[in-house]
Amino acid sequence: MEIQATRVDNANAKIEAKISKEEIQKREEKAIKSLAKELKIPGFRKGKVPPALVRQRYGEKVAQDVERELIQEAINQGFNDLQIKREDMLGDPLFTKFEKGEEGIELELEIGFRPQIDTSGYEELIPEVKEPEVSDEEVEERLKKLVEATAQFIENPRRKVAKEGDLVVIDFKGTLEDGTPIEGGSAENFELLLGSGQFIPGFEDQIVGMRKDETRTIKVTFPEDYPNKELAGKPAQFEVTLKAIKEKEKIEVNDEFAKRVMPGVEDANLEKLREEIRKQLKNEKLTKLYNDELKPKLIEALVEEFQFDLPQNIVDQEINVQLNGRMASMTKEEVEELQKNREKLEALKEEIRPEAEKSVKATFIVDALAKVEGIEVDDREVVQTIYYEALQMGRNPQEILEAYEKQGLLPAVKMAMIEDKLLTHLLNKKLEREAA
Repeated sequence: MEIQATRVDNANAKIEAKISKEEIQKREEKAIKSLAKELKIPGFRKGKVPPALVRQRYGEKVAQDVERELIQEAINQGFNDLQIKREDMLGDPLFTKFEKGEEGIELELEIGFRPQIDTSGYEELIPEVKEPEVSDEEVEERLKKLVEATAQFIENPRRKVAKEGDLVVIDFKGTLEDGTPIEGGSAENFELLLGSGQFIPGFEDQIVGMRKDETRTIKVTFPEDYPNKELAGKPAQFEVTLKAIKEKEKIEVNDEFAKRVMPGVEDANLEKLREEIRKQLKNEKLTKLYNDELKPKLIEALVEEFQFDLPQNIVDQEINVQLNGRMASMTKEEVEELQKNREKLEALKEEIRPEAEKSVKATFIVDALAKVEGIEVDDREVVQTIYYEALQMGRNPQEILEAYEKQGLLPAVKMAMIEDKLLTHLLNKKLEREAA
C-alpha cells in the first residue's frame, strides 16, 4: 500500500493512497480462509468448508469488507504520518478521488482538523465598559409600574357606572342580524378589562357608561379579517348584563408595600426596594449595552486580531447553512434557477464565503477562549434554555427539543450559549477591573 499524507496548512491535510490489486486479493484470500474455518454449512464439518464454496456464497460481501478495511487502514496510516489525533478531526473526510481499476484502488481525501490558536493578548481587545447610570426618575417610574402591576381589582360598592380601565363582570349572549345564535358567543360571569381590546372593536366602548345590573343591546360588526370566516364582516348584536364593576385597589407606597413585594428579604423597606429597582434597571441597561454594542464589537476585534488557518470542510458546511438560509427566502422560480445553473450557484457560494469564514473563525476563537477562561455549558443547561424559549413562544417544549435534535441543531445552540456566556464573562471582568 502506497500512502502519501500532506499537511496543506495548519487546519487541512490531504491523504493519497494506492492499494494494489495483489494486496486486495491477498487480503481477500486470508479473509476467505478465516471465514471457512468458522462457518457451519450442512454436509461439512466445522473448519472443513472448501474456500471455493465460501467464495461462491460470500465472495461479494468479503470483497466489500476487505475494501473498507484497507481504506480505513490507509486513512489511519495517513493520520499517523501526519501526527493528527482522530479526535482533532472535524467532520468526515471528503473523498476527492476514488477509482477502482485493473491495478487496484486509488483514492484521495481531504480532512479538516482543529486549528491551534495562540490567544495571547486577547484581554487587551476587550472594549472599555462604563457602568450605566440610573436616575431617581427612572427608579420612581419603575416603582409606579410595580404598584400598578401589583394592585388587585376589587369591587367598589359605591361605583355604579363602568369606565375605561375597570374590570367588569358580564353575562352576554350574541346573535347575528337574522337572529341566528353565534356559536361560542355567550358566557356568564365573564371578566373583561375595559380598554384592553380583547373583544370585537366597538364592544368594550359600548359597555363604558353602563350601570351595574343594567342590560344593554350592543351592536357590532365582525372585522373582515376575523379568523372565523363564517362571521367575518357580518353585523351582530349582544345582549349584555353588567353584574359587577371592579377597580384597581389604591396602594400606599410605603414599607408595608415593600415587604409585600419582597418576601423573604430581611428588614424589607421602601428604601431597600428602591435600591433593588435601581440594581435591576442597571442590569437591564448593562445587558442592552453588552448585546447591542459591546459583544459585537468584541467579536469583531477578536476575529480581526487572530489569524489562523480554517478547516475547509467546516467552512463549506457553513456556506451550505447560509445558502439554505438565503434560499428559504427566495421564490420557487429563483430556487429552481439556482439548481439548474451550476455557475450561478457556485458564484453565490463564493459571495457567501467571506461571511461563512468569519463565522467559523469566530466559533473557533470562542471555543479556544472558553477553555482558557473555564467557561462551560452542559447539556442540561441547553435543554432548560430550549424549554424556556418554547414556553415563551407558547410551544410544546418537548416537540421543539425533538425538532432541534432531528435537525442536528443542538451543538449550534450550545455554542451560541457558550459564546454569550464567555463574552458576558469577559466584559464583566473588564467592568470589575475598571471599577477597582
